[in-house]
Amino acid sequence: MMKLAVLAAMAGSAAAFAPAPMAKTSVSLKAFEDEIGALPPVGFWDPAGLSDGISPETFDAYRLAELKHGRVAQLAVLGYVAPETYRFGYDLTPDGSVNTADIPNGIAAINAIPFLGWVQIVAFVGCVETYGWFTSPTGVLDLPDDILAKRQTAELQHGRLAMLAFLELVRHDSQNLVSPGFDGYDNMITGLPFIYN
Repeated sequence: MMKLAVLAAMAGSAAAFAPAPMAKTSVSLKAFEDEIGALPPVGFWDPAGLSDGISPETFDAYRLAELKHGRVAQLAVLGYVAPETYRFGYDLTPDGSVNTADIPNGIAAINAIPFLGWVQIVAFVGCVETYGWFTSPTGVLDLPDDILAKRQTAELQHGRLAMLAFLELVRHDSQNLVSPGFDGYDNMITGLPFIYN
């Protein structure tokens, strides 16, 4: 069964490296090649062709989704790293039956958090999405155009990196749940050994 899963993953990943028709790619490159987030040496990179023949409004909606996913991924990576180093140590339930120190890190926490805890999390995220908290009073940053473009590009790049980092943390954590200690390490974050001292 494992061999079949590995074979299916290899076949699916091989399709990602198949050559794409040049005519389609060149049209999408010209349409959005000057957008924020396009950096050398790749420039505007759209291997799936999602920007082919779309309007600027649709592109803006895609970019907003990328930005939101990047921000969530940055918080998710922080949520993986921070509990590895520090736990607040307070009770999660009124009766004191569940403490933050009792909640495991990563995917194992899904089953450890009580139902009402998940209700609180979903309600908080819903409020943030609905009411748009955490913005400046004017709603935008008052910066010169060149500095604003540089910061927006940096935020997109950080979000892209965080999305990849979160996927790797979930993959590693999932594999560790199936086969504990498969990698020979005692801790989740193995690249930063100083955080456990």
